[in-house]
Amino acid sequence: VQLQASGGGLVEAGGSLRLACVASVRTFSTDVMGWFRQAPGKEREFVAVITWSSTGTWYADGVKGRFTISRDGAKSTVYLQMNSLKSEDTAVYYCAAKNYYSSRDYRDYPYWGQGTQVTVSS
Repeated sequence: VQLQASGGGLVEAGGSLRLACVASVRTFSTDVMGWFRQAPGKEREFVAVITWSSTGTWYADGVKGRFTISRDGAKSTVYLQMNSLKSEDTAVYYCAAKNYYSSRDYRDYPYWGQGTQVTVSS
């Protein structure tokens, strides 16, 4: 399983970015697709999760109402639309995949993309 994340960059506070994560395969092993982020000196944290098999989504409290996770099955791609960005959103963003049930814990995810840097200037 390979995950390829892209779309990061430098943006001013209040701006928007859209991240994309392309999965090389879609099986029960990668039914759950999540976005996580890690700022310097901090632990990796949950951002949002979606599954290929259902329409349910789940967000961290700090991004709810600003970020939207979505998927395009035909392209095997999961997106993270980030609006109203804040300086505290600055981090390396990772997409990850796992099977069966959704989880906020990054340690439950066996498959990871390479990460894409998001920097929000204030």
